[in-house]
Amino acid sequence: MTEVMLYGIPVLLADIIALVWFVGLWACYSYYADYRRDSDVIMLVRVMYQHRMNWMLEMLKRDNRMVDAKVASNVMGSVTFFTSTTIFLLAGLLTMLTKGTEGLAILRQLPFVTTNSVVVWEAKVIVLMVVFIYAFFKFTWAMRQFNYTSILIAGAPIIREDNKRAHKHAERITKMLSIAAANFNNGLRGYYFGLAALSWFIHPTLFMGATAWVVYVLFRREIRSKTLKILLEDIS
Repeated sequence: MTEVMLYGIPVLLADIIALVWFVGLWACYSYYADYRRDSDVIMLVRVMYQHRMNWMLEMLKRDNRMVDAKVASNVMGSVTFFTSTTIFLLAGLLTMLTKGTEGLAILRQLPFVTTNSVVVWEAKVIVLMVVFIYAFFKFTWAMRQFNYTSILIAGAPIIREDNKRAHKHAERITKMLSIAAANFNNGLRGYYFGLAALSWFIHPTLFMGATAWVVYVLFRREIRSKTLKILLEDIS
């Protein structure tokens, strides 16, 4: 059996290179966006920390925290939605894993498709499952952290005499909210890269291009977006 070649290299090797490219870009961008705390680059997540802190300081002045609890509940609703959606996606991918022959028959009708065996099909489906399992764990952890935040809001003191204790509590809630938001953001990031991974079924080069495009989109939204500019206005 003649081995299928792509750009002078075996298709299997091209798939491996594309996968390494995918994992490498994801890891590098995540490090750049989440762990470079000493960087002078203004990130959306860092700006939102100050806005959350301002929110908590205002919350301490209110006797009635119904609005604050409602806002936290609305945010948690979004996390719950994505958690449930991820379960359905994983169920669909599990079905795809058992329908390799049928899937390949449909896929081969498209031009430029390089996926040519059931084993390769299953390997690519498994990679997609790993991506969405990662997203699922991030969403569920974020959901629990938002629950903890709601409890902290309910137990927050009112600023009267012990301002030091109240400010410390506000900072604690802000940190919890920021961690929860970071986990939610990482879950969403998994969705972005998961969508890019769908193109792998067609062609490894398309997969690499889609991964680079996702990184560009995330960079624009988290570092160069109009939303960030608005959030930076009169920040204190």
